[in-house]
Amino acid sequence: MLTGKLVRLREYRKEDLPKAQAFLNDSETRAYLNPGIAYPYTVADEEKWFEGISANHDTYHFAIESLDTGKYIGGCGINAVNWKIRAAETGIFIGDKDYWGKGYGTDAMEVLIDFCFSEMNLNKIILMVHSFNERALRCYEKCGFSVEGVLRQEVYRHGRYYDSIAMGLLREEWDSRKEDER
Repeated sequence: MLTGKLVRLREYRKEDLPKAQAFLNDSETRAYLNPGIAYPYTVADEEKWFEGISANHDTYHFAIESLDTGKYIGGCGINAVNWKIRAAETGIFIGDKDYWGKGYGTDAMEVLIDFCFSEMNLNKIILMVHSFNERALRCYEKCGFSVEGVLRQEVYRHGRYYDSIAMGLLREEWDSRKEDER
């Protein structure tokens, strides 16, 4: 599969489902995710999602596995691919809190970005992030994403409204960044 410095992006496996369900039901993890995910998230919800992931050819879902332990720690994906303009929306989550703030999310995002530009031949990747998710904002900025817009008071969390920030990364920006690293 796709390997970075800290993680491997691989296919989801049936044995990942109980852990994924637990991640999605954890209140701290849930706070950072899209509000459209059912709560509580049941085993049946996770199995239905798992059965459907191979049916849609315009989405790509990867389990994130730690290279040092081989543990499933989260997931990432590519959604809403628009082949005409060669753009897609992406998302990521690290559900295992032991791996938060240690570079695993950034490494996974960099591997995913490289796949988008090198293998899918996309020109642009977009994502949405809640304004209170400072760890994710730092990750995305490290990966080269720029703020493209703000949807004011778009999400309700922790007893108040927060903005949702639209970020984007162009292939030319990624290529330039990789050239600078060489």
